[in-house]
Amino acid sequence: MSQWYCLNLGDALTAGIELERIERAFATAFVRHGRPGDMGLFVRHVSEGQLHCDVVVYFTPAAAEVANRAQADLCPPPSRHGLGLLQGATEAWRLLPTEGE
Repeated sequence: MSQWYCLNLGDALTAGIELERIERAFATAFVRHGRPGDMGLFVRHVSEGQLHCDVVVYFTPAAAEVANRAQADLCPPPSRHGLGLLQGATEAWRLLPTEGE
């Protein structure tokens, strides 16, 4: 399986500007590449005992170009729990592990 990418944008209260920049870059790349079914941008709000939650963005392997520009880190595919598809093809959900994998 190809490598996923993730980027913690930090506190949800201050992550908005960076998230919008990533969304614009992703939308441009998605259209330029012909809206591929394996290209997706996912998001999860994570709270690990903090007062505010962090925004973590996950890029499918097909979104590597955008992930690299955003300086995202390599990571395993995220679990589906609490994950939302921010942009991209709905078919990108099939790239995620199912429960028990």
